[in-house]
Amino acid sequence: MKKAAVIIPARFASTRFPGKPLIKIGGITMIERVYIQATLCTEVSRILVATDSDEIFDTVRSFGGDAVMTSPLCQSGTDRCAEVISSREISEEIIINIQGDEPFIKPEQISQLIRLMQPEHIHIGTLARRITDQETVFNPNVVKVVKASTGKALYFSRNPIPFVRGADAESWLGSATFFKHIGLYGYKKDVLTKLAKLPIGQLEKAESLEQLRWLEAGYELYAAETEWESLGIDTPADLEKATQFLQS
Repeated sequence: MKKAAVIIPARFASTRFPGKPLIKIGGITMIERVYIQATLCTEVSRILVATDSDEIFDTVRSFGGDAVMTSPLCQSGTDRCAEVISSREISEEIIINIQGDEPFIKPEQISQLIRLMQPEHIHIGTLARRITDQETVFNPNVVKVVKASTGKALYFSRNPIPFVRGADAESWLGSATFFKHIGLYGYKKDVLTKLAKLPIGQLEKAESLEQLRWLEAGYELYAAETEWESLGIDTPADLEKATQFLQS
C-alpha cells in the first residue's frame, strides 16, 4: 500500500473564530488534538502542520510536532498544502489534507481515504456521510454532495441535492438519499501542484466551495462513504458542542 503524508493547514486569522487552532478543548489545544488523531493512523508516514502563524508554529514544536511556515497569502488549505510540498522533500505519493479545526477526526477515516487513493486513476478523494436528519438536509452551512454509483462526485452544494420534485420538503429525507461532505481531502502529489494553480471558477464564486473549482476545471473527485460524523470547529458555538461531546 502506498504510504501517505498528512498536512494540516492551520491559519490564525479565521474570520469567524480568530486563533481557533490554539483554543483548548479538555486542556489540549485543537491543533494538537488533530495532530494526535493523525498519528493514530498506521498508514501515515509523515505529519506536518502548515501555518502562517508564529504562535501556532511554536505550539506545534512545543508538543513535538513538525511545522512549516507558509505564506499568509495562501487562499485555502489546498494552497498551503501545495506550498509545503514545493518547499519540503516529500517522498509520499499521497497527500492527505486534514483541516486544523477537525479535532475529532477518526484515524479510521484517514485510513479509509488513503485506501480510496490507492488506484492510479483516482487523483482527488474525499469522504461523505449519509444524512439522517431533516435539519441537516436544509442547513446551508452543511455541504452536500451527490455522487455516481462508482463514487465519483457529481456536484457539491450548500443547497439540498438532489431536489425532490413533487414532494413536500418535510418528506424529502424519506424520498431520496442525501450525503454530507466531510471536509477531508486526499490528493496525488503531482495533481495537488496543478490544483493550486487553477483560477477561481464561477461555481466556486457562487457557492464558496473550493472543490467546485476542481470539478469545473475538469478534474474528477471520488467520495467514499464513511459511517463516522465530523465535528469541525468553525465558531464559538461549535466549541461549546465540542466540549459537550468530549464530556459525553
